[in-house]
Amino acid sequence: MPRFLNAALLAAALMIPIAMLPTALRADDRTYHDKQHNDDHHWDNREDRAYRVYVKENHRKYRDFSRLKEDDQQAYWGWRHEHSDAQLKINIR
Repeated sequence: MPRFLNAALLAAALMIPIAMLPTALRADDRTYHDKQHNDDHHWDNREDRAYRVYVKENHRKYRDFSRLKEDDQQAYWGWRHEHSDAQLKINIR
């Protein structure tokens, strides 16, 4: 029994840091569908930087993209199709 308890405590100790990572760091596997252009967009750090430019240009308060209403997400995708990474000066690595 003590071995099981030690193993359980060790497992919990190793899982807590992963669970506490910010969603922006661990949510690189999100994909969104753009209905207007009928394509999918992979959300990553580059896309997050573009979204932050969009928020600033449109005088909006920053909210996590996944929490936006669908209409607001679609408005972003429309804007994004008109603004390339080069226009936004986002470094592609």
